[in-house]
Amino acid sequence: MALSREEAIAHSIQHSLLERNEKPGLLGKIPAAFNTTTLTFDCISPDLFRSLRQVWQVSEKSYAGSFTADDSLVAMGDIGFSGSTFFHTKDGKYLVKSVPRQFEHSFFKDDLLEKYVDYMFNNATSLLIRITDFLEHSQHSLGSVIGTAPSHHLVMENIMFGKEEGEKSGKWKNWDLKPMSYFFPERDIAGGALTNDETKEKLADEFKDKLVLTLDQAEDFKAQLAKDTKLLSDCDAVDYSLFLVRIPLVSIKANASSDGNGTDGNLTIQQPDGLSPPHAGPFIPPSPPSWRTGIPSSDGKYAYRAAILDFFWSKHKVYAKAMTGLISAYNVVDKQGHMSITTTAPEYRERFLKMCWDMIEVREG
Repeated sequence: MALSREEAIAHSIQHSLLERNEKPGLLGKIPAAFNTTTLTFDCISPDLFRSLRQVWQVSEKSYAGSFTADDSLVAMGDIGFSGSTFFHTKDGKYLVKSVPRQFEHSFFKDDLLEKYVDYMFNNATSLLIRITDFLEHSQHSLGSVIGTAPSHHLVMENIMFGKEEGEKSGKWKNWDLKPMSYFFPERDIAGGALTNDETKEKLADEFKDKLVLTLDQAEDFKAQLAKDTKLLSDCDAVDYSLFLVRIPLVSIKANASSDGNGTDGNLTIQQPDGLSPPHAGPFIPPSPPSWRTGIPSSDGKYAYRAAILDFFWSKHKVYAKAMTGLISAYNVVDKQGHMSITTTAPEYRERFLKMCWDMIEVREG
């Protein structure tokens, strides 16, 4: 029985992760050149990513186990504006995202990768999404040429780990946030009449509530965002987003130690709905609570998770330069200003940080 497109892509990814850099022989390369959905991949810089997984205390046995079963990768469809294809592992620990655009995967491989690895080695509290592997097709095929099979994939942590269990008793919410004060042609030309609502909905979300934090939580959050975006700005990256997750806190009863009179009592504790102690997800450092496991709000209602995503658009790549020239020409007749992909990296960082600051409400518990 023939595999579907998603099943064939998933099989290619799994094989490459489990049989790292196994090279097909000459007789295998010839038919592979005509495949439209199945590709062979190399794991780029495998030693660097293995070292990062060690820093994040992810065992190689556990990591491989997330990809071992035939149905361990579940297709999520095409999400977002870039047209990337997403999978999540059946155990909920990891996401696999295709990076179909050449200027994005070349920027990550050639310009950002070594700086990203070095930075993540030395910043355990970084909010940059944790990338655990980078796959690149090992030979061209019909599928990579006509675009039916993505040529590059990133494996990364799933910041939504635990959602399936949590949804049984409470409502998780998430937002993909970026500054919306820029010019978005899909939204701003002819009042959005030239584009359908589905396309406009993919631009970005709007967070209409507040992050209710203590002063210490707020200052730590601001400092980490400033540090992470400084790296991205120095690398000339723009158009990244803040992925925010809000999880209801629920009260559970736990046995308390003796109260000194020879009796045991009950202790009521708050934990994110659907998640079990001692921590949520495969990534231990830093110890909970963290922005990966859930920072409790100061009003006791929610836990928040956050990560910086999609930092692959660079201003110095040819496509980005072409888009900048096109928007500059358009602004001669209709002064709309820059798009988030054509502005400068320092200017984008400034607006991004302001968006994050404006979401915070300091309230002591």
